[in-house]
Amino acid sequence: MSATGTPNYLAAKSVRMLRAFLRDRVRAATAVLGTVSLALVFAAAGQRIPTALLPSAPDAFLDLIPHLNAGISLLAIAAIALGWRAIRRGDVDRHRKLMVSAAGLFGAFLALYCYRVALLGPHGFPGPDAIYLYLYLPLLAIHILLAMVCVPLLYYVGLLAATRSIPEIRASPHAKVGRVAATLWLVSFGLGVVVYLFLYVVF
Repeated sequence: MSATGTPNYLAAKSVRMLRAFLRDRVRAATAVLGTVSLALVFAAAGQRIPTALLPSAPDAFLDLIPHLNAGISLLAIAAIALGWRAIRRGDVDRHRKLMVSAAGLFGAFLALYCYRVALLGPHGFPGPDAIYLYLYLPLLAIHILLAMVCVPLLYYVGLLAATRSIPEIRASPHAKVGRVAATLWLVSFGLGVVVYLFLYVVF
């Protein structure tokens, strides 16, 4: 088999073709990916996904998911903060690795959250009604709103980074939009940890 027919060559060629295709379609791809992602999250939260399509899991694992997600959130906060620090110091490679790691953690968080909520529904608030109405609900609403805003922003900056060289990235809106995305991302993850504490630790 010639080198041009090997799986590695074909995979690399496919990646180059995909990058070339997406390069001038970043906004359209962001809209499609953001819409699909948010639709899946809302479908899971509203228990609109047929449970027959989901793999079964023991109750112990389902009970563990909120605690796993709290840990994932803390790791993601650290990765985002360190990634931000790295780019401020000019370390592009470290920034890229940390932000890709943060995005992977975010994906794992959403997958676990959607899986659990699709099967069990949202977790009820166990504390007093006054705390629920005047503290927990506002925090939860801000957390959800920021997460919804973050999803398309993250797709946008990620696609810009994936389809351009480093000099081209610097000339693009990646840094400007990325600062906004990272700030909202950090606040959303932080509020998510606070929501977890209210649901599973404080009450």
